[in-house]
Amino acid sequence: MLNSLRYEVILYWSEADQAFIAEVPELPGCAADGASYQEALAAVEVIINEWIETAKELGRQVPVPRGRLACA
Repeated sequence: MLNSLRYEVILYWSEADQAFIAEVPELPGCAADGASYQEALAAVEVIINEWIETAKELGRQVPVPRGRLACA
């Protein structure tokens, strides 16, 4: 799904989880983790698609990807 790759993803190291966390701010609760940046990003791509699929099955609106949300 092409649009799934257009959501902003925030990647960071979590000391508490001892893993990299990938969060998608536009999709509430959409996050994944991994031992590396690459693993976390690959995992969150799967989760984004599952989030979208589940929202559609439940008749919920899927936000249109807005791209970059804020500057750090």
